[in-house]
Amino acid sequence: MEKKSNSLWRRLKTVLKLILTGLAIFLVFRKIDTDQLWQIAKTIHWVWLIPALVLFILSKVFTALRLNIYFRNVGLNISEKLNFRLYSIGLFYNLFLPGGIGGDGYKVYLLNKHYKTSVKSLVHASLLDRLGGLVAIVFLLLVLVLPVDLELPFDSQIPWEAIVVIGAILVYPTFWLIQKLFFKAFLPSFLWSNIWSMLGQVAQLVCAVFILLSLGVNTNFMAYQLVFLLSSIVAVLPLTIGGIGARELVFIYAHTYAGIDEATAVAFSLIFFLITALVSLCGAFIKSGLPNPES
Repeated sequence: MEKKSNSLWRRLKTVLKLILTGLAIFLVFRKIDTDQLWQIAKTIHWVWLIPALVLFILSKVFTALRLNIYFRNVGLNISEKLNFRLYSIGLFYNLFLPGGIGGDGYKVYLLNKHYKTSVKSLVHASLLDRLGGLVAIVFLLLVLVLPVDLELPFDSQIPWEAIVVIGAILVYPTFWLIQKLFFKAFLPSFLWSNIWSMLGQVAQLVCAVFILLSLGVNTNFMAYQLVFLLSSIVAVLPLTIGGIGARELVFIYAHTYAGIDEATAVAFSLIFFLITALVSLCGAFIKSGLPNPES
């Protein structure tokens, strides 16, 4: 009975995600000039997408290294080759099979069965892996807010710049405290895991620059990157399939305040999703290298 209930819940979540994804895409294309978007698509400088793809892959290599550090914290020692295999398969599961077990769940299941590492430890490692990436995004977002000329929708008497600086300073001490309270076993790797997190996010910011160059954008990079980071936070929320639609909505509603072109921003977001999908799809052709737990 419980198994049927879980299966029904997973299907319901998938249907809900599909509905929200469709709604988000509908809102995006309702608000932008599709003719302008098509003109932008026809003038893409494809050569710039090659380094963009390389940088995106590099960002995933960095984050995979971070995850393996967390695995070692719980006594699971696997080779980087095996870790990259599992990470790549996880990317495919997360993007293309959102209603099933999911990439993180697949890795937890497989590693628990093969290495007998506790499910709780593996779940904590996977959760902290997600949190580590989110913390790096928040820190970079706060750093980029200051140099970008924003048109705030309200008059503020509060020195918000000082608040942003204080927030940026407190990001990592707060994260350390969270690990101290809830993920104590992972504290020994706090420095290196966050270094890999930061390198991963910086690689994606550089990837974003190359995508913008492919679209003919050669100014105001930091404004686009700021909105890109904001959209990355929204995309983390399990609301749509792979964040598609949600990212684009962020660009649409933020373009007025950040001074970026609406159609270009949506084109940028769609290209980033296509790169993500291409890299994630490769995981479908990779074998884990571990025996099937069911055999």
